Amino acid sequence: MQRFCVFCGSRVGSRPEYAESARRLGELLVERKLGLVFGGGHIGLMGVLADTVLKAGGETIGVIPQALVDKELAHSGLTQLHVVATMHERKAVMADLSDGFVALPGGFGTADEFFEILTWSQLGLHAKPIGLLNIAGFFDSLLAWLDRTVQEGFLKPKHRGLLLEASDPEQLLDRLLHYQAETALKWIDQDSR
Repeated sequence: MQRFCVFCGSRVGSRPEYAESARRLGELLVERKLGLVFGGGHIGLMGVLADTVLKAGGETIGVIPQALVDKELAHSGLTQLHVVATMHERKAVMADLSDGFVALPGGFGTADEFFEILTWSQLGLHAKPIGLLNIAGFFDSLLAWLDRTVQEGFLKPKHRGLLLEASDPEQLLDRLLHYQAETALKWIDQDSR
């Protein structure tokens, strides 16, 4: 079974569209027989997503640091729950268990997880698809910044192309499932200086 890791908020946010899109993504994962890997929490968009997948009979694998288990934030009804020592270990385990990645709206933690996995792709450490679900324009400013990094010479266009994006969960999953990684993608070459 293929599994997608979803990075998302430990809060639901201020717009109902965020939770609605998380629910729809969860339904689509189950419909397409794809497993969910996520941060293991029962709160926020994480909880909405996991509960939707569980209710529909899908596989849910949570990965959570012991410190968050101690704060009673772990989801108790998952297919599997991996309790790890650190946030760094959490990200590594989630990456190892996953065949692709999706970011939904969230805060610092979501951005940290998302950019680390995107950087690993840029460096050639993995060739898995990475998508951004741009619900209600949430990531518009971030996408504009990424485009600016290309314009200003800090990011190559081919690396900007590592990030797939859509505002609709179904469209994003289609793009992720049809992704073909570029072979021998080089992070640095002579024109990088």
